[in-house]
Amino acid sequence: MSRAQRLLVPVLLPAAFLFATDSGYREPPDAVRDALRALPTPIVSVSPQRGYAVFMQPVRYPPIAEVAQPMLRLAGNRIDVNTNGAHLAPYYTTFTLMRIPDRQEIKLTLPAGAKLGAPIWSPDGSQFAFTNTVAHGIELWIGSAATGAAHRVDGVKINGVALGDRRQGSGPVSWLGDDRTLVVGMIPAGREAPPADAAVPEGPDVQESLGHAGPAPTYEDLLATSHDEDLFDYYSSAQLAYVDAASGKITPVGKPALYVAVRVSPDQKHILIGYLHKPYSYQLPDEFFPEDIEVWERSGNVECKIASLPLAERVPYSGVRTGPRDIQWLPDSPATLTWAEALDHGDPKEAAPYRDKILVSAAPFHDAPREVFKTPERFRELWPLASGKALVEDYERKQRVVRTFEIDIEHPSAEARVIFNRNEHDEYHNPGNPVFKTMPDGRRIVIQSGDDIYLSGVGASPSGDHPFLDRFNLASGKAERLFQAKGDGYESVIALLDDSGSRLLTRQESPIEPPNYFVRAQSGAKALTHYPNPMPQAAGIEKKLVTYKRADGVPLSFTLYLPPNYKPGKRLPTIVWAYPFEYTNADTAGQVTGHGAQSFPELNYHQLVTLGGYALLDNAAMPIVGDADIVNDTYVEQLQTDAQAAIDKAVEMGVADRERIGVFGHSYGAFMTANLLAHTKLFRAAVAESGAYNRTLTPFGFQTESRTFWEAPDVYTKMSPFWFADRIKTPVLLIHGEADDNTGTYPIQSERMYAAIRGNGGTVRLVMLPAEAHGYRAIETMEHVLYEELTWFDKYLR
Repeated sequence: MSRAQRLLVPVLLPAAFLFATDSGYREPPDAVRDALRALPTPIVSVSPQRGYAVFMQPVRYPPIAEVAQPMLRLAGNRIDVNTNGAHLAPYYTTFTLMRIPDRQEIKLTLPAGAKLGAPIWSPDGSQFAFTNTVAHGIELWIGSAATGAAHRVDGVKINGVALGDRRQGSGPVSWLGDDRTLVVGMIPAGREAPPADAAVPEGPDVQESLGHAGPAPTYEDLLATSHDEDLFDYYSSAQLAYVDAASGKITPVGKPALYVAVRVSPDQKHILIGYLHKPYSYQLPDEFFPEDIEVWERSGNVECKIASLPLAERVPYSGVRTGPRDIQWLPDSPATLTWAEALDHGDPKEAAPYRDKILVSAAPFHDAPREVFKTPERFRELWPLASGKALVEDYERKQRVVRTFEIDIEHPSAEARVIFNRNEHDEYHNPGNPVFKTMPDGRRIVIQSGDDIYLSGVGASPSGDHPFLDRFNLASGKAERLFQAKGDGYESVIALLDDSGSRLLTRQESPIEPPNYFVRAQSGAKALTHYPNPMPQAAGIEKKLVTYKRADGVPLSFTLYLPPNYKPGKRLPTIVWAYPFEYTNADTAGQVTGHGAQSFPELNYHQLVTLGGYALLDNAAMPIVGDADIVNDTYVEQLQTDAQAAIDKAVEMGVADRERIGVFGHSYGAFMTANLLAHTKLFRAAVAESGAYNRTLTPFGFQTESRTFWEAPDVYTKMSPFWFADRIKTPVLLIHGEADDNTGTYPIQSERMYAAIRGNGGTVRLVMLPAEAHGYRAIETMEHVLYEELTWFDKYLR
């Protein structure tokens, strides 16, 4: 049986491992179960010309029958073999179409039992395409905004695996600027059955390295055999085609290939194409595979080759690939490409006066690319502006400084100006991001009037987030605040409904008002929707932002959740939920981020422990502060100080009982949890979800640690709770998805941690979740996880 065939078999826990007597999925208390099953508030998609909106009902937790569907794990992808799409791709069960100006709902004709992809609007907003996933494929549908009539396009079978433009967040369907034609990635016509593996092995699978360093993180779901390569080609190859939205006519363009970029030029005459090819890697996912980048005529003829990128198997840790990257069309030119290229071999540790250069190349692409700017630090982003200018962001790794320049693409000799300059973690001074719109001809541009643009951000502050919209003048560097959420609620900007910024679509909520959508103007806000409380089980839960300091003066915070009918002064069993982050200074480490107490208590799964009668210290700050290159040298000590400060504050408030404190976390939070158990006696019970506990199994770095195990063996050892398993006597519940897909958190991490604690006489329970990845998805799984966690905490904290 091949590796790929093994991965198609439902994952079963070995019988020898199931020495416990309990089996089957269990349910938590009724209130917790009902809250888990509650439908989340719909999310909204606004048409480009801002006249229509589609409200989409997402699925929070699908059934285990969907999660356990057969999949292939190939080159960093998880492929649903039934649909030829991504395994567990998110979907929506209903659309509600509304005309925004008069708030008139338009009835939509949708397929029964739909699993809908998000709307893909035509540039003029008159139509929207969407996908519908059925038992054995992915269909293409087109809907009319004016009438709500929708129909399936016959003859189109979407390939949802490696098509379209994944690197810019789009999928296998996009519109041209004529508002009639779609570019679609389809399953090639006449494709035969999947390639079968040889019944008898033809020989061993061999890898070799000829002396050149090639450090790589511990990626999962990689290719391992030649048969894996064949399967990857089979499921990822797509045929590009133009689809006429009016007639349904399908016109193939080019040949089947592994397309990863398909972008049409502003003048609609050229297509930027990126596609992968062999040789593949067994150590890296497909984003590092060889890629050819070409410009095609609209007919599919190749005009020029921009680059032929080799297999990127020598990318330095925290570095970038050499050659063109982040390539895009400039929207104010008919057909001009821009991209960045490394000047330091992609190595952040190499001394260099400049890290990257920005190049442009215009049709007919006969001349050599023209250099327009060099970034002193690593290029991150380019936002084209009017009149040939652009905003460019770079990032300095060691001090974590983010800068934004205004450059002149047309006149590269002009001096670039620094518009913004801040620490990456300094959210209090985050100016926000430019606001875009889609033009009727399909171009996506920054909304701009003269030197004025709009910036939208979360508005982090000592009292929590207060989202804002600014009109920012590039010439003066001054911002005019047009909108900011008030302190008694949480309101975020979804879209500008006109170019003046005078009409906004926002989402409003407060501690007592469920989320709904509003049109906000100078005259006030009018409701578009009237959604009821999506989670009535959470009624009565109290939320409070709490600030305090750790022993060395670093400011910290957590959000305190108290169960319904809590009586002030009563000490409760208390649970800490946290996730550590690294900072270069104490000021940014202590900043408050998140909704705080202003938002409606639509609880996520870990917050539901509050319904079990527990006080929850949610997102308790666990900063690790210091020089970026050596910050982890004091990881354990700082973690202890962080946890002690949170507990002391909760006890001081009269909420927590110091003898009944628990801790839990997911991923790096689980790693944190195990370290706190190994090095402190602060907690009476703990839960660790999907963690990595032995850092020698991630020897080429983890999180922000850029040193390898061989460069800092003492740090890797000291930070690995597995090495101190003999000290862990606090009862700990380990949970892990059997199909974990996250870098470094192999399921064996929890299996070996369980064996280590058990072998040293500790109290430990291991729960392996069938078919689950790093983030748990199935409703049965989520119910069982909360059953396990509440049962564990009840046993040891009550």
